[in-house]
Amino acid sequence: MPEIITSATNPLIKRWRRLADRRERARSGEFVVEGGQPVWRAVEAGWPIRQLIVCRELLTHDDAHRMVDDLEASGVSVAQVSRELFARMSDRDRPGGIAAVVGVVVTTLGEFAVDAGDTIVALDRVGNPGNLGTIIRTADAAGAAGVVLIGHGADPFDPAAVKASMGSVFGLPVARASGLDEFYAWTGDLGITVAATTGSADMTIWDAHYRHPLALLFGAEGPGLAPEAIERADLSVRIPMVGTAESLNLAVAVAVTLYDARRPELR
Repeated sequence: MPEIITSATNPLIKRWRRLADRRERARSGEFVVEGGQPVWRAVEAGWPIRQLIVCRELLTHDDAHRMVDDLEASGVSVAQVSRELFARMSDRDRPGGIAAVVGVVVTTLGEFAVDAGDTIVALDRVGNPGNLGTIIRTADAAGAAGVVLIGHGADPFDPAAVKASMGSVFGLPVARASGLDEFYAWTGDLGITVAATTGSADMTIWDAHYRHPLALLFGAEGPGLAPEAIERADLSVRIPMVGTAESLNLAVAVAVTLYDARRPELR
């Protein structure tokens, strides 16, 4: 009978808690993912599973039990924790009984493969990790080639981002550019059209005719894109709006723009 961890002072539980901190994730090259589907997507995508944390009582599906057994048989370390402790550590209202410590896989711009018909989502200094995770999930669903993060912004391996991505962080390339200079040098070298999104644009997304490969560029929540980012783009577009709302949530704006840009290919 395996030992069941019940104490929050256990080194593994302390490790789980520490990985909520960005500096610790950067130092260790690890992060935590929780939930059966996201853990399975990490496994399918070949990301390194460093540790599995399981509460068998909370596993409601046979597939989840089989996944745990298969990973343990393959040599992955499996730690079992009590129902009460897992519930205390979980960030979910209804904990699913499985979490994993996963090694970070970094995609550089140089490794980002771009094909002629691709659409990419580019985010300049986006700060909200929940928005970032939702955008990654949306980009995955819409068939985007990947996401490029420009400058210092939210961490895609933040617990809120990982949770909101629902596992898409494992299935979609997410690369970083140090700033606009590196981003525009990369798009220029590869012949990628950059469409900047701004409420002041004359052209709406409905009127735009894009040349691919295409990068849809979005700014941070609140301030949006800096004038320099817009000036250097090949074109700028806006989402038409009526009513009294002055703006959309960033993740919603990305979804609307991306699906509109992908519409001819998704028919």
